[in-house]
Formats: sequence, structure tokens, C-alpha cells
Amino acid sequence: MGKRKFNWKKWLIVIAGTIAALALVAFIGFTWFMNKSKPVIDGELAVTILDQDVTVTRDEKGVPHIFAKTDADLYRAQGYVQAQDRLFQMDLARRQASGRLSEIIGEATINTDKHFRTFSLRDAAEKSLAAYDDESKQVLEWYAEGVNAFIAQAKESNTLSYEFALLGYEPEEWTVVDSLTIGKYMAYDLGGNWNTLAFRHWALQNFDEEKAKELFIKYPENASSIIEANIQNPVAVAGQFSAEMLPNEFNGSNNWVVSGDKTKSGMPILADDPHLGLSTPSIWYQMHLQSPQQNVSGVIFAGIPGIILGHNDEIAWGVTNVGPDVQDLYIEIPNPDNPTQFRYDGKWEQAEVRDESIKVKDGETVDFEVIVTRHGPIMTDLAFKDTEPTAQFSMQWTALQPTAELRAVLGFNKAKTWDDFEKALEDFKAPAQNFVFASQDGTIAYKANGQIPIRKQGEGQLPVPGDSSDYGWEGFIPWDELPTLVNPKEGFIATANNQVIGEDYPYHITDFWAQPYRFERIKEVLEANDAITVEDMMALQMDQHNLYAREFLPDLLTSLKEKDQDGKYDEIIAMLENWDMVDAKESGAPLVFHTLMIKLQEVLFKDQMPEDMYGIMYGKFNITDQLLRTAYAGEKSIWIEEQGGIDETVYKAFKLTIAQLEDQFGKNASKWQWGDYHQLTFDHTLGSASPILAAYFNAKRVPIGGSKVTVQAADNDLAGNVDHGASWRFVVDVGDLSSAYHIVGPGQSGHVKSDWYQDQVLDWANGKYHQTFIKQEEIKGKTLQLKAK
Repeated sequence: MGKRKFNWKKWLIVIAGTIAALALVAFIGFTWFMNKSKPVIDGELAVTILDQDVTVTRDEKGVPHIFAKTDADLYRAQGYVQAQDRLFQMDLARRQASGRLSEIIGEATINTDKHFRTFSLRDAAEKSLAAYDDESKQVLEWYAEGVNAFIAQAKESNTLSYEFALLGYEPEEWTVVDSLTIGKYMAYDLGGNWNTLAFRHWALQNFDEEKAKELFIKYPENASSIIEANIQNPVAVAGQFSAEMLPNEFNGSNNWVVSGDKTKSGMPILADDPHLGLSTPSIWYQMHLQSPQQNVSGVIFAGIPGIILGHNDEIAWGVTNVGPDVQDLYIEIPNPDNPTQFRYDGKWEQAEVRDESIKVKDGETVDFEVIVTRHGPIMTDLAFKDTEPTAQFSMQWTALQPTAELRAVLGFNKAKTWDDFEKALEDFKAPAQNFVFASQDGTIAYKANGQIPIRKQGEGQLPVPGDSSDYGWEGFIPWDELPTLVNPKEGFIATANNQVIGEDYPYHITDFWAQPYRFERIKEVLEANDAITVEDMMALQMDQHNLYAREFLPDLLTSLKEKDQDGKYDEIIAMLENWDMVDAKESGAPLVFHTLMIKLQEVLFKDQMPEDMYGIMYGKFNITDQLLRTAYAGEKSIWIEEQGGIDETVYKAFKLTIAQLEDQFGKNASKWQWGDYHQLTFDHTLGSASPILAAYFNAKRVPIGGSKVTVQAADNDLAGNVDHGASWRFVVDVGDLSSAYHIVGPGQSGHVKSDWYQDQVLDWANGKYHQTFIKQEEIKGKTLQLKAK
């Protein structure tokens, strides 16, 4: 009998079928694993900590509307519902701010943990607890009870969110200090200037004084003793500081409020869009809270009770960052025989030494100490095992003082008038914020609120000697003397991190204000319209007019034409000349202009300083703007003269710009588009672990217009990723506070399988707002009954 022929075709079919079946089983298993932790959003759930039943209706955008019969159950339910949607984000936030990421991630986050333990956010939160009254502490405890009720249920039913399983740990119980620590993190994110002081100290060591002077926003002409102290006591800065963990330089916001005299409805309209990092999930969580004591709607940071920004049925409010100088560096002189002692008024003074040993997943515990002088924590490395002690930096910071911002937030939520609201502001000390306000009685108002130091000497431009009582703080700007404005004759109040005081203001706030272009555009639009509508305000939040180009482009073009004698760049120069100075995604001119402004900074500064110093050099745009204005006014600038003068400097940067853009987008400049480079991203923390996880968890990139200088704030990194901007957009007509208009990109839920995970990405890109109601009968959606014991 002959040998049977092997049937390859049959076996290939069998193998392919087996693989397909295994893939199907794996897919079903993965889907089941991911779906089992989806929040329960309708039906009934027993929550034994409640005294009475609570109703939670999630509307079409996933915004939870919580209706409770008491404040106790309201805040318990708020904690429970936040944990349903955002528990992993909440846990990661408290761990990052506390310096405890390495316990769940491993060696990769040891430096991050050291950074945040040095900043002492958790220590400050623990000390702040004593500043709270019993009522506020009770709210924190009710909220923590709600979070812990969800954690306990999820552990018992094995339905913790998938992130915990992927990282192999379970969340600990929530504490009141966890909420306060997250609050301190927001002060960190919005209130930093220490790195600018470190940079200026380095500049004085490495450039002659006249050249260093041009790197200051305002040079401290009358502080010769402070300048001398910086020169005579060098602190090792270069090679030690990392820019990776610094807050984004452009953390800020737009807000404005318009009186009824300038609106179509005859009542005030308020708008706010805080500018922070864009990520999945959003930094904000939108909610509506109602009990017999309050009816308030808006946003809050996941992990904190109450509503920090929004409206109730009588008032509305919003914020931008003041950006005052609230972090000072002190040049501390350590004892050569005991590096935990520091000289003060001729004596050695013992510093506090905190054991901050860091537990590391799958590794050994890392010994780490935080040393705290009378001024604050030592910010530079104190490991003197191999080197002699030298001068060190310590940091004094308003947020390290005991503060009670949550008490202020609870006051906002129940305020009915400007007097009520302003009274609540007394407790909001860090970070300092520009609050705008409107109420149904027609009042519009503004206050730059927070603790802003009064210094014995200097204005926070440079580190000061830490070994003398001649320096330091002698209090804060009195609360009733902070910049305040009520019902101005102009009929509107607007802020965009711009300078909010004139030269006659008796106290120093800062010299490092944001570039003025967003504010100027807002002012321009509001001045021109006396029948403003909600729709007008939405359009203004999406406005892409570039006033930065309006100021500088004519002069830049003059330089380019002067140097481009052979007409090599005629086409691109014509593109810039014909540009309407709108940062539209379809236009090529914004791509050239914004790249040119970055290249100007690189030409001027990058080769003259170490990479880490260039990274912590905040204010590069402001300083470059100063130098350009100086040069185009015919005055001398050392930095520009070193590059061959203003025309040569601009031309060098322009040639680098075009070379980069041709490499990225081809030589046909007529096909260049801003949106090919400038693309919206909402990345998830897990997306950074691998391309597969990135594809699964991150939102698809979207070409968009706007920029960091337009009212539609959309700041990008050097790869073009728009990862910073309006983290929440909000517009409300105070004539009808039963609803308001919002965008919270990318969406409400932190769960990848939720319909509300990234459903607002295109809304964010296109300016499509959703209307959120606060009358129960007008709210449609899925309702969950939380049943009491």
C-alpha cells in the first residue's frame, strides 16, 4: 500500500481554527475582565454608611447629579460616586503627592518620590488638618466614609478597577489627610517659582552681571547685598535639577465676567477655562450636589469633597492663577562638622530631620531624609559622604503653612451674595487665585486672593542669605488690601494670568506675569460688544486670533527680507505676510511662526548653558520678547549682539525653522498645515508603558488650531502634542442659574469601557458644549438608588 499523502491544507485550517478559537476565548476573557469593574450606574445598591436613601442620576454626558436629604449623606455619596468613576486616579494622585509611587511601580519612580517628599506636601496636609473647624473636618470624614464604602464593596466583590490588577495591588483606606494632600498638590502645580530663583543664581555665577541682567524679567537694581550673597556663596545647581517634574510653566487660565449692562439678557454672564495638563482621565470631575442646605454644580478634583468651581442657584464663580512669588530660596550655610546644622545669626542651628525612607516594589527600601531649616526643606542634595558641605538651598513656601482651602470651598458652595463669597475667600490661601464672581442681584466682582509674602529685603527675584535674620518674610499682604474690584464702570472684568496691578500698588506680587496676548484679545472682544450672549462667550473661549504675531511678525518680516537677498524664502515670507494671524489648523503660517519663536530661544540661549539649566529656565518667552523689543527699539542687547545683531539672530532662527519643517513635512511649504503638527492628545498614565497600552487607553490624536497665546489655549510640547490647555470650559448666564454650559475633555469616566471615557474629545476640539441642569425634573439619564442600611 502506498504512503498516504499529508493533507497540509486540512491541518492549516485546523491550526488556524484553533488559533482563532483561542483568540476568541482570550478576547472574551479580556472583555469580561475589563467589564466586571464598570461602575453600576442604574438600579439599586446597598450602601450601609448612609442614613437615608440617596438618588444619583448620571446625565447624557455622565455627570452625576446627587440628591440627598442631608449634607452628611450628600458628601458620603459624593465620595462613593467619585470612587466609582475615578478611584485609580484618586489613589495615584495621593501616592504621587505623598511620595509613595515606588511602592506600586518600583525603582522607576524613586526620584519622583524623593522630589515630592522633599516638597513636603503630605506633611503640610497633616499640619493643615488642625486649621480646620469641626464642621469642615466632619465633611472630610463623611467624604472618606463614602470612598471607603466603595473600596470595601469593590474588594469584596472583586470588582476593583483593572488598573489595580495590572499593577498588582489594592488601594488602602481613604483618609481625610489624603484629600488635603491632593489639595496641596494643586498648590504645588499652580504656585511655583523656586526654579527661576535657582536659575538666576546659576546665571550670576556663569555670566557677567550685565549679561545675566538680561535674563531677569526685572533686575533687582537696589538689592546689591542680595546679588553679592549669590555671587559669594555658589550653590551647586547645574547637574542636580531636573525639569521633568516641574509644573507646566503655562499653568494658568482665562476667566471673565460681564455685567448686565453689556449682555443681551440684561444679567451677568461668567466664563472660566482653567489651563492645566490634558490627560485621561481629566484632572476635573464634574458633579451636581443637592441637599436641603445647598444646590451646587461644577467641577472638583477627584479625591476632594465639594465643588471648587461652578455655580449654585444664586451665584457663579471662576478662577485663574495669580502666579505670585510665593516660594523663596535661602542660601543656607551648613556646619562642616554636622551637615544638619545651619548658620543663623552667628550660631549653628539644628534643623529638623525627617525619616522619609521609600519602600520600593520588588526592591530594597531606600533610605532618604528630608532636612528642614527654619525657612523650609533643603532642596539640594545633602549627601556629604564624599564631598565637603557647601552652600545649600532651602525653600520657604506659603503652601507649607497650615491652610484651610476646603473650608473656603464649602463656603463658596452655600454663598448667596458677594459678601458671603468674599468672606469665604479668607480661608483660601494657597494657591493664590484670581476669582471672578457674579450673582443674581447683578453684582460682578473680582479678587486676587491668597497669601502673598511681604519680604524684609528683596522682591523674590533671587535667593537670599539664610544665615541672617535681616532676610525672610514679615507677614503677608493684608487680606483687605489684596486687589479687589466690584461693579467696574467698564462693565466687565477679565484675567488671563496677566498683570493685575499697576505701578502704584504698594506691595510686590510678582514680575513674572504671563504674556499679555490672551488677556488683550479677551478685552478687545468684550469692549466691542454691548449685547453679549452665552454663545458669544463660547465663541470667545474658542478664539484663535494670535496677538503675539500681531506684535512681532511685522518686525520679524523686516529682518527676514533684509537677510534673504537672493529670495530663497520668498514663498514662505509671502505666506507669513498674507497670514490673517489666526492660528487655524489648516494654515501653514502658524506652524512657521511658532516654530520660529522656539528657535529664537534656542539660538539665543541653548548653547550657552547646560541642558538642565535650559530646562528649568522658566520665562524664556518673556525674556526673548524683552530682548526683541529692546533690539527693534534700536537699543543694545548683549545676547542678540553676540549672535550678530537682530537681523542675523532672526535669520539664523528662521533657517533652522525651515530646515526642521522641511524635514518633517516636506519641501512644499504650500502643503504645510498647523494641524499636521499641532494635535490634541489625552494620554492615560498606563499608555506610557507600551505602544499596545497606548493604543488601547489613549485618545486618538486630533488636529486642532489655537496655541498657547490664543484664548483657545492649546499648548504643545516640542513634538507637537497638545497636552496642556483648557481642562474645563464653563459659561453661565446668571439670569438663569438652572443650567450652565461645560466641556470636560476627554470625558467623565476613568473606565475605558464606559461610554463617557473619551466622548468629549471632539467636543473639546470643536467647542461643542453640553448643558448641565440643576433642577431634578429637568435631568434625564440613568438613575442609581443608593439604599441606606
